[in-house]
Amino acid sequence: MSTPAPDVDAVDVRPVGRWALAWRVLAAVALVVLLLNGSLRMADSAWPFGPMSQYAFSPTADDTVTITRVYGLLADGRRVELPLRVETAGISRAEIEARIPDIERDPSLLRAVSDGWAARHPAGPRPVEVFLVQDETHLHRGRTVSSDEVALARWRVRP
Repeated sequence: MSTPAPDVDAVDVRPVGRWALAWRVLAAVALVVLLLNGSLRMADSAWPFGPMSQYAFSPTADDTVTITRVYGLLADGRRVELPLRVETAGISRAEIEARIPDIERDPSLLRAVSDGWAARHPAGPRPVEVFLVQDETHLHRGRTVSSDEVALARWRVRP
């Protein structure tokens, strides 16, 4: 036995009121404006309303892939990576990459990484020097042909 189709006249359909329609249209327009602003400026600072440029591309077959890293030299001579994440170093990779020219001019800006690391690892040893480097992986026909570490800045930690 089949169920009878619902009576079209019996369905409760309410039109959207003027205020609800205006609110939805304004929200949609604001979102489109934010997306256009971030996309046209190509600025990571507009995230999530624009592209994260560090993820928005893939290298060509004959390109160089660059990865920015920060290392700390401990008092006992060990070199440890200070991962550029807010949870571990108090600052993100994108924030460091956006300020590379400033850091090269004034390496003391690496204090933010050192202080962030020390605050999040109070029981561990604090770095005595901090290095900003870039790992460059050179590709040829999509395969790695060489890798280099390029030193960009070095800062001696001052208490």
